[in-house]
Amino acid sequence: MKKLALLAALTMSLPNTAPAQDAPWGCHVLLCAASSAPSWQGVPSCVPPMTRLIAAMKVPGFSWPTCPQAGTDAPGHEPYEDCPTGYEIYTPMDGNGKGKPGWCKKPDICSGRGSDAICKTGEIIQRPFKQDPYYFDIKNSEGQSNRHWFNLNY
Repeated sequence: MKKLALLAALTMSLPNTAPAQDAPWGCHVLLCAASSAPSWQGVPSCVPPMTRLIAAMKVPGFSWPTCPQAGTDAPGHEPYEDCPTGYEIYTPMDGNGKGKPGWCKKPDICSGRGSDAICKTGEIIQRPFKQDPYYFDIKNSEGQSNRHWFNLNY
């Protein structure tokens, strides 16, 4: 229900209170991305602008469409969930000295002290992927940001 009120407020802040389907593309994308229950995939008027976005992202030089009226730019992207309980984020180095993200590791288990310590490397697992990895932070009427997660799967 909160998201519905937020979407209504955002729509009302657009010039001439245009319906979502008449909003500039970036604002339409923002309104659709913030939709939940159903997500944008279940809103018929959202499918065309979002599939247009997905296609545009594949073109070199893509620039995310913005909605200045909402005070947002391109969305954030966080592809990974938190590591499961008992694991920490782990970034092993590849052969070129660069970190490879996307892993979780249990702490090493060591017995003994100092140079006599024998350690067993903790279990390493792939970090889970988020179902909705993109997000917009949209300010509400009190000036507080609300984070709206979404995906681009269709």
